[in-house]
Amino acid sequence: MPQFFSQKPSNYSYFVFAATILGCSYFSYFLERQNFILLFSSYTTLSLLFLYLIQQNFSWKILLLYSVVIRLVFIVATPNLSQDFYRFIWDGRMLLNGFNPYLYLPESFLNTGLSAPNQAAGLIKGMGALNASHYSNYPPLNQLCFFISALIANNSIIGSIISLRLLIILADLGVLYFGSKLLKSQQLNPKFIFIYLLNPLILIELTGNLHFEGVMLFFLIWALYLLQKKHWKTAAIIFAFSINLKLLPLLFLPLFFKYFNIKKLLAFYAIIALTTLAGFTPFLCEELISNYSKTLSLWFGTFEFNGSLYLIVREIGYYIKGYNIIHTVGKITPIIVLLSVLIISFTRNNKNTKQLLTSFLIVLSIYLFTSSTIHPWYISMLLLLSIYTNYKFPLVWSFTIIFSYSFYNNDAFLNNYYLIFIEYAVVFSYMIWEIYTLKKKQLC
Repeated sequence: MPQFFSQKPSNYSYFVFAATILGCSYFSYFLERQNFILLFSSYTTLSLLFLYLIQQNFSWKILLLYSVVIRLVFIVATPNLSQDFYRFIWDGRMLLNGFNPYLYLPESFLNTGLSAPNQAAGLIKGMGALNASHYSNYPPLNQLCFFISALIANNSIIGSIISLRLLIILADLGVLYFGSKLLKSQQLNPKFIFIYLLNPLILIELTGNLHFEGVMLFFLIWALYLLQKKHWKTAAIIFAFSINLKLLPLLFLPLFFKYFNIKKLLAFYAIIALTTLAGFTPFLCEELISNYSKTLSLWFGTFEFNGSLYLIVREIGYYIKGYNIIHTVGKITPIIVLLSVLIISFTRNNKNTKQLLTSFLIVLSIYLFTSSTIHPWYISMLLLLSIYTNYKFPLVWSFTIIFSYSFYNNDAFLNNYYLIFIEYAVVFSYMIWEIYTLKKKQLC
């Protein structure tokens, strides 16, 4: 792995900036995900340009300006790699119309007397039959973002897209602010935050395709910075905000076991629990719990996309049982992940922020490697955490995960297992090499 921000920039470096902006423009306005060859070659080019740029020791002002400009390239682009944004717009307009988005299926508004949100037919068609037949699974603070978009642009899909994108860009600036401060507090180069912010995966999947992992990461990194500064009560509230954006940070809660004494730990958990519950309170009812749990269970017992270890287990199941054992695996995987989290919580010495961040990365890696569904934007948190640790395999994965889009290269939507094998063979090989190298250094 090259040294980051170590070389003196030449005039040629600014042509690379320009080429990256042009590449992102092409990617966001002209590319279709069905054309995998073109998608792969474009992403590879952007990744090579990115790898060059993060070796150049640009000034902070130039990196900041470039980070903003390249995001504005996407500003009026309709997401071309994911249709989830139609559901975001739908949920926001449901709230604006006085409906609880956790209680209604979008498809139930077709050919009924219900007062449908504006442009309902287009939104339902855009999100697809699968999405329209399931209840919303987006937590309350995520719903607030959707509601803000509906307030700003209730009659325009492109207006909603722009407003959602601006929220994500603002969150990225927050990640820049608190993320760089956290790096500095760890005696790391603050410019490392641009390894995350300028990564093609983050630009395309978060800014371009409107996934709200970036907003969740803003709250998570803010909370970690507050913890570093010993403001643990405020940190607990902000940490709960990250959970109210995406539930995934719940995975990290046991890791604080050795970070606090027992009195502070219980208070920390209590503040998080109360704040999280407060977010759900406006939506609470018996149907919410039932609908929400049914939707979440789909990620463990039904959906399959770009899994790694899961695919191996599934093939073994086919060989032994003769059928897809995803329902069985879906019940066992959460137990494996939970046990792993608990073991790491009790065995690792998570008494400072650096150790805590490394444990976060280890736990999240276990979760992702055992999951049956890994969309590219799922690894954005892993990528951000990696810049605070000695592990850089998430950076490698941020490139190889593009192979997952081969799924859309045919009308049948079938996985290309050869490309998935390459994706994970590279990632696991690099990760094993990193672990071996780091352990060897510790022994020296």
